[in-house]
Amino acid sequence: MHSMLPLLQETNFPSLSRRSVSTLQVNLGYKCNQSCLHCHVNAGPRRKEQMDAETLDLVIDVLSNNNIQTLDLTGGAPELNPHFRNLIERTRAKGVHVIDRCNLTILLEPGQADTAEFLANNQVEVVASLPCYLEENVDAQRGKNVHQGSISGLKKLNALGYGQPGSGLALNLVYNPTGPSLPPSQEQLQADYKRELKVRYGIVFNQLFTIANMPIARFGSTLVSSGGLNAYMNLLRNAHQEQNLEHVMCLDLISVDYLGYLYDCDFNQMLGLNIRKQKKRLHLRDLSTPESSHQPIEVAEHCYGCTAGKGSSCGGALE
Repeated sequence: MHSMLPLLQETNFPSLSRRSVSTLQVNLGYKCNQSCLHCHVNAGPRRKEQMDAETLDLVIDVLSNNNIQTLDLTGGAPELNPHFRNLIERTRAKGVHVIDRCNLTILLEPGQADTAEFLANNQVEVVASLPCYLEENVDAQRGKNVHQGSISGLKKLNALGYGQPGSGLALNLVYNPTGPSLPPSQEQLQADYKRELKVRYGIVFNQLFTIANMPIARFGSTLVSSGGLNAYMNLLRNAHQEQNLEHVMCLDLISVDYLGYLYDCDFNQMLGLNIRKQKKRLHLRDLSTPESSHQPIEVAEHCYGCTAGKGSSCGGALE
């Protein structure tokens, strides 16, 4: 695996400052039942890193003390953290909105038979990865039989009301390209997904989010090995749209790793670009009092992945 930060740190990307913190995005660990080619976390079944109960208690404290409205749970597969359900129950009891970034196939794994029901009972928004509605494309990127498992997971969620009009249970899908290219129009692709998934499988969902592949971790290392990093970075830089800077997710979000350390976004987390104060890397413990706004955000070359074309973030296209 290539070290990507030295290749991305020197940049002309515009400076940014945080406006406020409305979302705490928490990585519960790198263990996952899949090993996807595009994964910027380098997650997989052999990863052992998991957030412990003490750090999860700090998450609850920070949500309360900072009046943060949204808890966004990521991994790996966040559902594999043994404290996943306890965290959600305690967070929802405080009225905080919870997002589970689910890979769908986890809902079929041993010990996860009632996970979909748990999410529905706690009104958790599900943001589910599905890089294509075609089986050959999904399996090429995510592994053999992943498409079939993903469809089964979506049907399970639909049966509980997810994606159904008036249910209040949001089911959003995530598309990312299969290689070093920009996502197509989110609006048009969403229409294609809705049509094809409904006709082929009877599946419904709320929104489709398009996200560019980030040149970091597994995908970045693949670009370096194939000699394609410079070409991909030129693609991102040349497609940069200044207006997207007003909507990038780091303006209103703080990312937390499984040890509790803070970052400006999930991508910076994977590069090791910590939020620091007087050279000390900040931890959840340092957010015991409300986080001040207008703090500078660490930027590097990978940030062009968020502002290229129609832009991309954890909530989809920006433009």
